[in-house]
Amino acid sequence: MPQSLSQIILHVIFSTKSRRPSIDDTIIKELHAYLATVSRDQGWECYRVGGVEDHVHLLVRQPRTEKLSGFIGHLKRNSSKWMHTKGVPYGDFAWQDGYGAFSIGYSQMESVITYIDGQKEHHKKFTFQEEYQLVLQKYNVECDEKYVWD
Repeated sequence: MPQSLSQIILHVIFSTKSRRPSIDDTIIKELHAYLATVSRDQGWECYRVGGVEDHVHLLVRQPRTEKLSGFIGHLKRNSSKWMHTKGVPYGDFAWQDGYGAFSIGYSQMESVITYIDGQKEHHKKFTFQEEYQLVLQKYNVECDEKYVWD
């Protein structure tokens, strides 16, 4: 086959360091827009960014020539630096070390977008840790919880 093609769509989740509620209403929309822009600048189509004060969700399409770990590292580094420029309340902003990335099919995109858009309502019932455990179960990911939380 002379052409390389791919359609790898990922639901990516990561939290603020120690799940601190560092993303307030003043900055949340701007941060989400910034994350989408950084994603697109790296060649990753970004379909949606959402979340609440202690974590974010992204729905992205991975370019066929890029590595996920490099993308996430770039995204976290740049967004942390950007947050530090936004004033004293964000001077010690940091992301957790790890992340979750889960593949979905194209036909699942609308339901994941709806899920990401509903984060504020969702988190009236569930903490980030409870949500993340449910996501791991949904995507059938086994893990040792002593290494999940930092």
